[in-house]
Amino acid sequence: MATGALNPGDIAYPIRALSRKRRIHFRHGEAERIDTANRQLLLAGGASLAYDYLVLACGAAVNYFDVEGAAEHSAALYTRGEAITLRDRLMGELEQLASGDASRGLVAVVVGGGPTGVEMAGALAELRDTALTHAFPELDPKTIRVVLVERADELLAPFHPALRAYARSQLERRSVELRLAATISSVATGAVHFEDGSSLRSDLTVWAAGVTVAAQVRGFGLPLGRGGRIEVDGDLRVRGEERIFAVGDVALSGERLPQLAQPAIQMGRHAGRQIAALLAGGATEAFAYRDKGTMATIGRRAAVAELRGGIRLRGTLAWGAWLALHIVTLLGNRSRASALLNLTWRYVAWPSGSGVIVGDIAEEPPAKP
Repeated sequence: MATGALNPGDIAYPIRALSRKRRIHFRHGEAERIDTANRQLLLAGGASLAYDYLVLACGAAVNYFDVEGAAEHSAALYTRGEAITLRDRLMGELEQLASGDASRGLVAVVVGGGPTGVEMAGALAELRDTALTHAFPELDPKTIRVVLVERADELLAPFHPALRAYARSQLERRSVELRLAATISSVATGAVHFEDGSSLRSDLTVWAAGVTVAAQVRGFGLPLGRGGRIEVDGDLRVRGEERIFAVGDVALSGERLPQLAQPAIQMGRHAGRQIAALLAGGATEAFAYRDKGTMATIGRRAAVAELRGGIRLRGTLAWGAWLALHIVTLLGNRSRASALLNLTWRYVAWPSGSGVIVGDIAEEPPAKP
């Protein structure tokens, strides 16, 4: 979505539409505090919601690792709104460049060598190499640089070394400049600065270095562990609380699960089953995570996948599996069909047509709270 391949509606599913189908009541608001004695969730503005059981699934927020200027001068892409802002800023920068001194070029710096950073760097390189000449004939793709910065000495740390090497070679084939074992000390307007004293020009800095727990969670008055995550017992109930569950990125269990989609999905389902069991007068069961593997895409017909049983895939097969998984897990048949159509159009039509959406010019991303 951040590079114009998918529309926001292809990915985001309206909660109110889900509510009509599954007898869910939706309330939009910001949770501030939990009154456990009276079983109430207190919202910003003074409103409150009573509960019999409460499930906290707050997700995660961007982790800037206290890097000076990172929140103010870089763009994140972990939410729908952030992806739209990034897309508009990217396309706006290209439009501004095409209307001015095109020879100056553009430098896009992606911070973080995990799956999010690798996927973003690959998508930007693909946009430059495949669609740019059709949408912006004034620009020379050779003047558009994509730089991926990672503080470790390898990309995709959780993956097998062979898959890491493949990802690196594929990015290099796409002319993505890699700066490994490089630690950013600060981010400023138009540049990123490193701990070794060097600097790098950056017209667009994308922060994909990781996630943390949202600051509001600290105000809930619940036991917190590593990374500010809420400590839970084996059945996913918050430690010391009989009627509050925590799942997904915000929960810290004994297994130390990664902050990814599959743990969140499985934990959510488990919490629902435990509440049903408690309402029926039964006992809860411990949560057991089924690791289905991890995937990352680099670009067209290039991806890596590490599945259960030690199965490792790379190239076209992994890329096809990555596409299929992401389409199947979308909510709603309309979203699945739309995403499939748009992605097919992207990979079939880009060599002969434009897939670029031109956005508004934004001088700086909005400040993060």
